[in-house]
Amino acid sequence: MMLSQSLYLLLAKRYSNVEIDVIAPAWSSPLLNLMPEVRQVLTMPFGHGTLSLLKRRRLGHVLRQNRYQQAIVLPNSFKSALVPFFTGIPHRTGWSGEMRYVLLNDIRTLNKQDFPLMVQRYAALAFDRQKMHSATDLSTLLPWPRLMVSSTDIDKMLCTFMLDDERPLIGFCPGAEFSLTKRWPHYHYAALAETLICRGYQIALFGSTKDKLVGDAIEALLPTNSRSYCCNLTGKTSLEQVVTLIAACQGIVSNDSGLMHIASALVRPLVALYGPSSPNFTPPLSHKARVISLISNDCKIRNESDKKGYHPSLIAIQPTQVLSVLQSLLPSK
Repeated sequence: MMLSQSLYLLLAKRYSNVEIDVIAPAWSSPLLNLMPEVRQVLTMPFGHGTLSLLKRRRLGHVLRQNRYQQAIVLPNSFKSALVPFFTGIPHRTGWSGEMRYVLLNDIRTLNKQDFPLMVQRYAALAFDRQKMHSATDLSTLLPWPRLMVSSTDIDKMLCTFMLDDERPLIGFCPGAEFSLTKRWPHYHYAALAETLICRGYQIALFGSTKDKLVGDAIEALLPTNSRSYCCNLTGKTSLEQVVTLIAACQGIVSNDSGLMHIASALVRPLVALYGPSSPNFTPPLSHKARVISLISNDCKIRNESDKKGYHPSLIAIQPTQVLSVLQSLLPSK
């Protein structure tokens, strides 16, 4: 969702009077509401991965009254192209995928080498196919995702969660979707937290209810006298709240996750930790972000495993290395 903002920014820049509506899952509304180029968020009334053919057809008929001129379909699935087709939108654009040649009438064939980044693939759809052949054509035009949060909202959120206003705040995003293999070990997060707390910082742990176990595990490894400076907010915040709290942080340490992209869009000093996923496809798009990844042709990872199931390449990233990179980004206290 964050990477799609580059497309909206390009459309708003190219067409001064464009009105952009985005149909998306309900959870994403807080992010889209922070993007001024988006006029309206239309909540998708069916679950992810379900065909719901009749529901998609009914939604398409309801949306006909808006008289949209173009639909840009970002997912590559067959079902994602159904609503624009049922809506009768005359110009339906998207990359080829899952036999949807009838559903889309402006279909692009993707050469992954031409557009190596996901954000480039989204942004290229803002242009006619004749004008956009590769990422080189896009390089000087591509805006990075950016979210704006007011200082008033930040102050209110800090008071709401009673965070220490005398210690600079560092945020950890220890969760990641799909599996443990994208997570930096909780014991490394705990070691880094203890070092930062001893140096006068406070730590906030961010994540959904799915991340509560890892948040609790990090907190449990801290010495008793340090726990008062570690605020475990996993499962306790809405997405809107966590966006504002991330904006309040002087620095963020994160796995490859959605919250990483939010921190990047908020231009927070960010250390992004990658294991088997590739920073060459979905990197954080910010000059204040640094990536640590030990999977490369030059760096061999020991073939070891952890009883918690963490990936060897993430086990090998030591807290001292992360601390060194983070310190290079942080403002002087």
